[in-house]
Amino acid sequence: MVPSILFVCLGNICRSPLAEAAFREEARRLKLDAVTDSAGTGNWHIGSPPDPRAQAVALNNGVDISGLRGRQVKPADFRRFTHLVAMDHDNLANLRRIAPPDATAKLSLLLDHVEGRAGQAVADPYYGEDDGFDVTWADVTDGARALAVKLLRHKI
Repeated sequence: MVPSILFVCLGNICRSPLAEAAFREEARRLKLDAVTDSAGTGNWHIGSPPDPRAQAVALNNGVDISGLRGRQVKPADFRRFTHLVAMDHDNLANLRRIAPPDATAKLSLLLDHVEGRAGQAVADPYYGEDDGFDVTWADVTDGARALAVKLLRHKI
């Protein structure tokens, strides 16, 4: 079965699109066949492109996310994807709360997949300075790399 991963944050304009981009790059590098997308638990940014600062940090790291658009998590996502990966505890709790009874996706935090970082949240850069996006990029890159390796080795 081809793994399919939905990365989830609150608004789907910062952390989750960056995680989606980092994972796509890592999957490409490892030649891992996987489906990926991102979404938010909130509805404020449906149809919006990623935050310009997120676009800039991704582009500085060789990835163009300008074509991504915000969307909200839907009940069907819990069956469509094999994994729903939240960026923080609040969004993980929201996913658990809205999961339909027939949900099949495994839920986790992104950094749960990084050795020594289980239980940690990806830094939310939205209300901070531009350099916070570099910290977030480092977090999602670490998480994406670890998740891709686990999926490649069928460890999850």
